[in-house]
Amino acid sequence: MSLSAQTLSFRSGIADLVLSDRVASVWVMAGRVVKRAFKFRFYPSAVQAEQLARTFGCTRYVYNRALAERSRAWSQERRRVTYADTSKMLTGWKRDAETEWLAEPSKGPLQESLRQLQGAFERFWRKQTGYPQFKKKGRSKDSATYYSNCFIFRDGQLRLAKQSEPLDIRWSRPLPEGAVPSQVTVSRNARGQYHVSILVEDTITELEPVDRVVGLDAGITSLYTLSTGEKITNPRHERTGSCAVGEGATSTRQEAEGIPEPGQGPTEGREDSWSDRRSGRDYLHKLSTRLVRENQVIAIEDLSVRNMVKNRSLSRVISDAGWSEFRSMLEYKADWCGRRVVVIDRFCPSSKTCSVCGEVASAMPLNVREWTCRCGVVHDRDVNAARNILAVGLTVASCGDGVRPPRT
Repeated sequence: MSLSAQTLSFRSGIADLVLSDRVASVWVMAGRVVKRAFKFRFYPSAVQAEQLARTFGCTRYVYNRALAERSRAWSQERRRVTYADTSKMLTGWKRDAETEWLAEPSKGPLQESLRQLQGAFERFWRKQTGYPQFKKKGRSKDSATYYSNCFIFRDGQLRLAKQSEPLDIRWSRPLPEGAVPSQVTVSRNARGQYHVSILVEDTITELEPVDRVVGLDAGITSLYTLSTGEKITNPRHERTGSCAVGEGATSTRQEAEGIPEPGQGPTEGREDSWSDRRSGRDYLHKLSTRLVRENQVIAIEDLSVRNMVKNRSLSRVISDAGWSEFRSMLEYKADWCGRRVVVIDRFCPSSKTCSVCGEVASAMPLNVREWTCRCGVVHDRDVNAARNILAVGLTVASCGDGVRPPRT
């Protein structure tokens, strides 16, 4: 079926989707409670900075030692070590004379590092990521997570366990009225800047339903092409310096982990990388917010980024594009705002199917950016794909089937 015919036949379906969303949103018009993190910059005192440095080091040590124990148990004994097992190990390490310094920081961040390791293994077992890797000082992000029994939040001041003074936080925006933090995460980036992420419950009011829908086709030169014909520029593709694609560019892994190139200082080689990642994430946030506000249904492809980055010639630019991160942003923002993200099957021939007559071309190499169908219509490859993604997405949404296939 052609896109035009599908659009006509789906018009009533779209109306039904919008109407159902209106009905479903009645119960939350007063507000929906969600977990939301607010991130702020803070400036530790010399004493606090020293305490945090020890905490970061201890959490990294606990994570690495627990990983080593779990790996050894499996390779030598074919025995699976659980989170509960590593928690018991941690108690023993604190009592050991050689590692009694593990008792100095708060117990909360150390336990959380074990939970994070458990999560890493669970993702590995589900084949979502590779085998957990050891954390290296200066190459892995320094962070520590505290739960409500490990900090005090009172009168707008936050004091961590085993610290005598509250953190000097720059409150760039207010927390929700009456918010009670359930978790805080302190971190130090490559530039030595400290941030605290405060998790609270927030009341979100859903957006009024709209009649607009859109399909997105992911790309490299254009980050996304919309079914409306609009092409979203990929700022990371245009950058030079540490993000430039070509000879002399830092590798994807180096950039992702903030590893300095040979001959550079501990932060010189990663400051540009950190800045680029931060601005790139901000760009994705603004784009995802705009699309969620403007459209009731957003259709995208279920891309297997993990497999795509195995292509050595494209791995860098694909990693820079942030497709997985953008999808996550779209999904949680749509969920908050009463919108729908429809994810279609990755094997759908969206690029080589004519969105007018429905004929499927026999082949469509990546270097073909424009093609003419036998029906006489000239297609921009990406715009045509986005229109087909939208058409399939509307079918899926109308049937209520396979809206969010599991990621692999």
